[in-house]
Amino acid sequence: MKLISKYSKFTPYLYFLAVIAYWFTDINKSEGLTAYPILLLGIPFVWQLIKPNKQLNFSLGIIFVCLSSYLILAYLSDLLHIIDISSSTKTFIIYGGIFVFTNFLMALWMIRNSLKKAF
Repeated sequence: MKLISKYSKFTPYLYFLAVIAYWFTDINKSEGLTAYPILLLGIPFVWQLIKPNKQLNFSLGIIFVCLSSYLILAYLSDLLHIIDISSSTKTFIIYGGIFVFTNFLMALWMIRNSLKKAF
């Protein structure tokens, strides 16, 4: 149990790194060389894993809470205006909703980590 609680604070960073890696591989299949700037988005998360910094952690948390809140509003407005949806659209909405709400929870977790006394 101590091992889980010790390494659980790194979960949001690993999640965002996994999302960036997936996004990079997906874009790289179709676009090629233009996908490499996406990897630059992972630098702050790798830095947090190597040498944690409370200010960077809080900044990342606030930025991603704002972005996730915007995505939640966009997701809900899209969800409310769809009248006739196909099965492929339903699966996209479900996966998109899971992604959006997970991003929000991970951003809140990052803020919680930065507000703790010992990081």
